[in-house]
Amino acid sequence: MIALIDCNNFYASCERVFRPELNNKPVVVLSNNDGCIISRSNEAKEIGIPMGAPAYQWADKLEANRVNVFSSNYALYGDMSQRVMNILSGYTPEIEIYSVDEAFLNLSGIDVDLKVYGQIIREKVKKWVGIPVSVGIAPTKTLAKLANRISKKFAELNNIHIIDSEEKRIKALKWAKVDDIWGIGSQFAKKFEMHGVKTAWDITQCTDSFLKKYFTVTGTRTKKELEGVSCI
Repeated sequence: MIALIDCNNFYASCERVFRPELNNKPVVVLSNNDGCIISRSNEAKEIGIPMGAPAYQWADKLEANRVNVFSSNYALYGDMSQRVMNILSGYTPEIEIYSVDEAFLNLSGIDVDLKVYGQIIREKVKKWVGIPVSVGIAPTKTLAKLANRISKKFAELNNIHIIDSEEKRIKALKWAKVDDIWGIGSQFAKKFEMHGVKTAWDITQCTDSFLKKYFTVTGTRTKKELEGVSCI
């Protein structure tokens, strides 16, 4: 099994660590030269502030909703990221840091209750660093990314979701839209739509020859990953 640990709203969460009075208040972080919005707290998302939006176009709404706006501080974010990754490395003999706020953990051979293990990881990162994380666990990286996405969508999951049965896998694939899938960019998503392929489940119903013809080796590899065969 593979776990994908993802820091929630990472840059905004980093700013909150040192300003706890901002918890439960809208926060956004801007890109270099305060150009675009690159991180949003959940409260800012609920207001309707989009990711990547030019800050000047949303200045009035940010002010009207008393959104706390921060310039990016990459030195801080890099330091916080390192602290999180150091903690995660203690829970697996093999960790792959995928980005500043994400890492894959190989849980093969670790004989534990995975839900409890995921909860322990979440609690330790929050206690030691102050950053909330989501946990997705599944047999492949693509399914782990999908499990992580699902863990954030449904509050009752408490930011942990495990795809550890055929029933859960199929349910996840039928829920996920094509553009929810790791590795499917916007251009591929549009092509899939043109061929009537709208969900992750639809991809698994395509023939390998069709996927290879229109979506190269990426399509066939994604299909295998969604079927539970690890190949990335």
